[in-house]
Amino acid sequence: MKKLHLITLSIATVATMGMTGCAETGAEQGALIGAGGGALLGQAIGGDTKSTVIGAALGGITGAAIGDYQDKKHPNRKYYRDQYGHTYYIGSDGRAYYVD
Repeated sequence: MKKLHLITLSIATVATMGMTGCAETGAEQGALIGAGGGALLGQAIGGDTKSTVIGAALGGITGAAIGDYQDKKHPNRKYYRDQYGHTYYIGSDGRAYYVD
């Protein structure tokens, strides 16, 4: 049974990481990353499905709040993705600054 939980958790984590490339705002991206990390942490601490779900929920809420705060901190900043999938913005000096 533990092997099934580990496989399910691994698939969910990979799917969550894949979806972060589609996220448009910091809140969405933060929620996805937070949910994946929270699920891993919940499984590691509690070792059961309930702990995994609680960890994912708390991580998602926390990640969304942090991402939303970052968006509000720089409301006029526009983010772009390069051909390699890296996120960057153009500073007031015209230079590209990578955030990941």
